[in-house]
Amino acid sequence: MPSNCVLQFDTTYWGRHFAVVIFMDSASHRGLYHKLIEGKEQLSDYQEEIAYLQSQDVKVLGIVADGFQGLREAFPSIPFQYCQFHQMQRIRQLLTSNPRLQASIELKQLVARLSQSSRQDFTHALELWHDMWRSFLAEKTWLSDEKWTYTHRRIRAAYYSFKRHLEVLFTYEALLEAKMPKTNNAIEALNSILKMRLRIHRGISAQRRRELIANLLSAY
Repeated sequence: MPSNCVLQFDTTYWGRHFAVVIFMDSASHRGLYHKLIEGKEQLSDYQEEIAYLQSQDVKVLGIVADGFQGLREAFPSIPFQYCQFHQMQRIRQLLTSNPRLQASIELKQLVARLSQSSRQDFTHALELWHDMWRSFLAEKTWLSDEKWTYTHRRIRAAYYSFKRHLEVLFTYEALLEAKMPKTNNAIEALNSILKMRLRIHRGISAQRRRELIANLLSAY
């Protein structure tokens, strides 16, 4: 175990009712802890694993994750980095890969610059975009029974997703010495390796699959 580390963690599902939670040291890319779970992940799964590492005298310098609900609030004293790749994926889902509206096109171009931007530069660019399209985002479409909805809901959702996560998209800038990554790409690569190995053993029982995953992670 390292004496201190920046943790990357993620939960990967195999089917609807089985998943593995993985904690990785961002510096060495070594798996530090994993847990096989039945059903949906819970905040308590992450709390249990953090508690285990702290019981081993590991100082957690920061966390990199994809923003599971309540995660930041559960560890208020630990700096939290929201994975920039997951943020970019979310925006692309909302705007599509080939947006037609000019506001969407410009916001998508802004997304493409996220990983190369500083907090200051990106915040400024997002504010400029919002100033340009403020009235557009406020447009409403009237429905029946005197009800209305925002006309450009997906673009609004993309913008407010950025606003909601902005303060944790650039946490890594304050932890450059600890080499906090801005994405969870390393742990995603580990998940890809696991899935590739499991494809070779298609057709094995659920219990054998669990044992194989546990063995692979223990050896990583």
